[in-house]
Amino acid sequence: MNEKESHLGSARCDDEIRMIKKRKPKKVLILGSGALQIGQAGEFDYSGSQAIKALKEDGITSVLVNPNIATIQTSENFADKVYFIPITAEFVERVIDKEQPDSILLQFGGQTALNVGVQLFDKGILEKHNVQVLGTPVEAIKDTEDRLLFANKCTEIGLKVARSKTAKSIEEAIKAANEINFPVMVRIAYALGGLGSGIVNNEKELIEKAEKAFRYTNQILIEESLYGWKEVEYEIVRDKYDNCITTCSMENKLYQHRKILSFVQSE
Repeated sequence: MNEKESHLGSARCDDEIRMIKKRKPKKVLILGSGALQIGQAGEFDYSGSQAIKALKEDGITSVLVNPNIATIQTSENFADKVYFIPITAEFVERVIDKEQPDSILLQFGGQTALNVGVQLFDKGILEKHNVQVLGTPVEAIKDTEDRLLFANKCTEIGLKVARSKTAKSIEEAIKAANEINFPVMVRIAYALGGLGSGIVNNEKELIEKAEKAFRYTNQILIEESLYGWKEVEYEIVRDKYDNCITTCSMENKLYQHRKILSFVQSE
């Protein structure tokens, strides 16, 4: 690299740093881990705590919504302000209206925070208050939470996926299972912990499973059973410049196939 190229590279780097500082948030709302349950347990208290530390180190004001007093992230002198209120779209909007944050973090509170974040986005609340979503975009959350969208995204990038069909009623579920053939896997959308998901071997078991599933969601996925297969899972973090880091790899024999690839896109 000659001196001119080196100077140009340095100038571009300085420009990017200035742009980052210009876009740096001043006050960030964090949707916390809430109650400990399947799909949002202690790991979200840990990750949320680390997020608060990172904001504090960068001089950014943090506002936390978390009704669970038995967490690290709600400790005294941690977040700048804590609201011990339910993590629902209605309550969070009240906090947004009062605190006027310029940004929000959705991915540090488990399933509840993700669902509430999607609701805030779809209802136009975030746009109304000019709140930007930091980290994983809402569209990416939707693509990974909606079973059909996730399967379609995997197909788009050439990954083989189990045959599946979505259903919004018990009748649709029975029709889908008969087309795929029993046994089938029943999955609940918008539920990282699985909730009522599981393998069914016949129509009677399917009806029982579907009835329970529709108590939690309006969409389920009827999927080809992969019982006995081997799962190789990679957790990959990718930024907007397409830099990728494999943070975790796991190998299991499947009793309930979950997913092949999970990814987080950082802004």
